[in-house]
Amino acid sequence: MESGIDLQGSVIEILGGFGIPAGLAKVIWMPVPMLLMLVAATVGVLVSVWLERKISAAAQQRVGPEFAGPLGTLQPVADGLKLLFKEDIIPTRADPWLFTLGPAIVVIPVFLSYLIVPFGQNLVITDLSIGAFLWIALSSITPIGLLMSGYSSNNKYALIGGLRAAAQSISYEIPLALSVLAIVLMSNSLSTIDIVNQQADYGILSWNLWRQPVGFVIFWVAALAETERLPFDLPEAEEELVAGYQTEYTGMKFALFYLGSYVNLVLSALFVSIFYLGGWTLPIPVETLTQWLGVNEFSPAVQVITGSLGITMVLLKTYLFVFLAILLRWTTPRVRIDQLLDLGWKFLLPVSLANLLITAALKLAFPVAFGG
Repeated sequence: MESGIDLQGSVIEILGGFGIPAGLAKVIWMPVPMLLMLVAATVGVLVSVWLERKISAAAQQRVGPEFAGPLGTLQPVADGLKLLFKEDIIPTRADPWLFTLGPAIVVIPVFLSYLIVPFGQNLVITDLSIGAFLWIALSSITPIGLLMSGYSSNNKYALIGGLRAAAQSISYEIPLALSVLAIVLMSNSLSTIDIVNQQADYGILSWNLWRQPVGFVIFWVAALAETERLPFDLPEAEEELVAGYQTEYTGMKFALFYLGSYVNLVLSALFVSIFYLGGWTLPIPVETLTQWLGVNEFSPAVQVITGSLGITMVLLKTYLFVFLAILLRWTTPRVRIDQLLDLGWKFLLPVSLANLLITAALKLAFPVAFGG
């Protein structure tokens, strides 16, 4: 990792200033990344829920929330408090252990994925050399929780919803992994930091979007299916399944599914910006901008401005795709289950495999442009 903002080192140094030994300071630091991850994910969810309400209201020529806080910004908080105090009901013939574990297994892997999301050159909780692989592995755990929730509810609608969710996730997990593998092939690394750095040389012209247009479309479609957004929200299609795998859930257990859905949406949009839109990099390279302005790019003030702009760029790119996902939800019809499976197995899978093979061939033929 290059020099710059070092969160762990800075916190340990500050604690050392209070006379705390380095070993104890490291122990104190250990839960901090998890807290930062929870705060970042929760704030992202609250913003997304508010945006969903406002954008859907605009799409249907309504006003949306406006009384709880300025422009209704506190409405998601009010919704969360309402769910927090609702009664937790477990059906009489349900399996109480599996019924309780299901929502946790759905939500925990999504939150853990935030550990490898970089918001800047050194603004990442942990830069793992297998970051992209870890995300795919963690996302593969979620269907187990969905299936477990549907099975343990002792309800035929919930069971069918759980089976649909597992089938849908498996159908789209493979094309998504193959599209990520093409990015990894060009970057010669599984690290999310290295993938962004590989797109930093020529600004917007070096973003993977231009070299992987097919992979980008496959990744976005598969990500929408993984997050169960319209037109792929079949696991909870209310006309056929009442509420799918979450039919019997109430209170905080239902809120965990709700929370997990939005956390996953923001997470998928973050990975779109990292894999295809250069992450924290600007459309014009920082070196070029500092040359035009005649300032030293290594001066502290410029470093702070560059870091702030990087975080802003990540958030702008991320919420552009959150906006698109919300807009799709309110403007597209739901597909049937056979159409969904056909799209995944008969179209996206062979196309993503061909895209990977073509990327490998281009990497050998044009190593300068495709990361040879």
